[in-house]
Amino acid sequence: MRTFDFHAPTALSEALELLDRGDRSRPLAGGTDLVVQMKEAATKFTYPPSVISLLRVPELQGIEFDQSSGLRIGATTTMADLADSAEVQEHYAAIAEGAAVVGSVQTMNMATLGGNLCNAAPSADTAPPLLAHDAEVVITGPDGQRSLPTYEFLVGPGETALAPNELLVEVRVPTPADRSGAAYVRHTPRHQMDIAVVGVAVFMTLSDGDRIENVRIALGAVAPTPIRATNAEATLKGQLATEDSFANAAKTAAAECNPISDIRGSVEFRRHLAETMTKRMLQRAANRAKGG
Repeated sequence: MRTFDFHAPTALSEALELLDRGDRSRPLAGGTDLVVQMKEAATKFTYPPSVISLLRVPELQGIEFDQSSGLRIGATTTMADLADSAEVQEHYAAIAEGAAVVGSVQTMNMATLGGNLCNAAPSADTAPPLLAHDAEVVITGPDGQRSLPTYEFLVGPGETALAPNELLVEVRVPTPADRSGAAYVRHTPRHQMDIAVVGVAVFMTLSDGDRIENVRIALGAVAPTPIRATNAEATLKGQLATEDSFANAAKTAAAECNPISDIRGSVEFRRHLAETMTKRMLQRAANRAKGG
C-alpha cells in the first residue's frame, strides 16, 4: 500500500468538513472493500491521499425501531449486528437474511450496511432486501440532508447518487403492515466467502382472505443494479397466494432480468435461478405473512 493520511473524526460535521476538501479523500467504515482496493490499486481505482474513518461518528451508529416511524439503521452498523438484531429479524426478515450471508463471520463483524450499499455491487446482498422493504437512504453533505429511495441511490456498478462531499448517514425502512412477510435467498457456489450469482428478496402483505394486497420482488446480480420485478408484481396484485400464481409471476420476473454471462454463470443459468428462487421466496414470504 502507498502512503496516505488517516483521520478519525468524532462528529458528523467534522467528517463532512474533511470530505469537503476536494482532495479525493475516501470515507472508511469496515474497510472490507476499500482496503482491498487500496492493496490491489486496480487500474480504475483512484488511490486516496487520505482516509477518513467513520467508526467514531455517533450519528452513523445504531439500530432503532419504533412501530409508528419504522426502522432506522445507522450507516456504520455491521452486518453481524444487523443479522443478530431481534427487531430486524421479527419485522424485516429479508434484511436480516441478507446481512447474514455477507462474507465470512470475520467479514460480517467488520463490513457495514453503508459500505455494502456504497460499494454498489450488482450482487450486494443487502440491496434486494432493502428494495423489497421499500427502504430509503438518508444522505448528508454541505448543502444539507436529502433522502432517496434505494433504487435511485444505486446508479450503476460501483456507482451511487452520492456526491464526492456527501455521506450516507442512515437507512430508513417503513413498518410492515399486519399480515406481512419477507424473505431473501441467494445462490452461490460456496456457502460463505462468495458473491451472489443471483439474489432474490420478496415482501408480501396478505388480506384476511389470503389475497395479495402488496408485493415487492427485488433481484440482485441480474442487471447492472439490483432491480424491482415490477411486471411480476403487477401479475400478483389482488390474486390469491397460490402456487400457480407464484409460478406465473416467477416466469415474468425471470423475463425482466438483464444478466450477463461470466465465470460464475451464464445468462440462461441466471434466468433459470431467478425464476426458481423467486417462486420459492414468494411462497416463503406468504407463509410468513400467514404466521408460519
